[in-house]
Amino acid sequence: MVTGIDCSKDYFDFIVLEGDSVIARDRYGNDRKGFKELLRHVSGTHVAMEATGPYSFQLALFLYEAEVRVSVINPLIIRRFSQMQMSRTKTDKKDALLIAEFTAMTSPKEWTPPGRELLQIRNLETYIEGTKQRMRMLANQLHAFEAAGMLHKDLQREMEQELHGYETRIREKGKEIEGLINRAYARLSENLRSIPGIGPRSASLLIVLTDGFRRFENHRQVISYFGLAPRIFESGSSVKGRNPICKMGMGNVRKVLYMAAMAAKRCNRACRELFERLTAKGKLHKVAVIAVVNKLIKQAFAIAKSGRPYDENFLGQNIIR
Repeated sequence: MVTGIDCSKDYFDFIVLEGDSVIARDRYGNDRKGFKELLRHVSGTHVAMEATGPYSFQLALFLYEAEVRVSVINPLIIRRFSQMQMSRTKTDKKDALLIAEFTAMTSPKEWTPPGRELLQIRNLETYIEGTKQRMRMLANQLHAFEAAGMLHKDLQREMEQELHGYETRIREKGKEIEGLINRAYARLSENLRSIPGIGPRSASLLIVLTDGFRRFENHRQVISYFGLAPRIFESGSSVKGRNPICKMGMGNVRKVLYMAAMAAKRCNRACRELFERLTAKGKLHKVAVIAVVNKLIKQAFAIAKSGRPYDENFLGQNIIR
């Protein structure tokens, strides 16, 4: 038997399938009381839900602690599955059914909760990103006021102090993240930073977003997760596109890795050779840089799995070249 759950902020819909038969279906509040009500129906089943951040995490953790098999699936996978089924209906109940059907067909990997340190780091990363957005908004507003030539000195002073406060908090939270990384992932962080082009920020993001690369079986899965997989756009001999990357991952990590690639194409031999080879073939600069990003991810994955630092002269290094 399988169970599909569609979570939202205030409630979740679930459906239990045995073969093609619906055993149970209902809607409960997305709270502790609703979790306990659900448990009566799903014991002994394989439960699956989409990864919807805070809306699904507590329920997944409750089921995991209750020793129920639970999988947390990338929403993009369910969307693709829905398209394959040619489904045109978009409701919470229909989504729960799709997730259940997908689980019955594929038996997705079981979920395990991230460690406490990783959760702290993720919360800090989210806080920093939100603070940066507020800081950019205020900086733009200050610039507009100054350009108009009508900004009172008291307001200018207050806005500048607020911007300074944002900078201080971002710096402090960054140090907290660095301390947590050093405690929980010191060896992995050191090994990743041995890759030419990978600095503290990119190493931190790679560790946090992949749970130390434990969530993935190969580097191609990591590339797809970050939304860096090339998208083929060709039809016969008449329709050809520029093969842009599939931007269905996280924009923040793409920006950081792009900057890492700009350094790697100069100081990382394998990346430099790849970049030069692609540009010599007439590939666009951005296409070549994205290829270098993917090379860095491939190197990082191999190093994380091997447990050893980067060594371009190591004979076994062909696994990352």
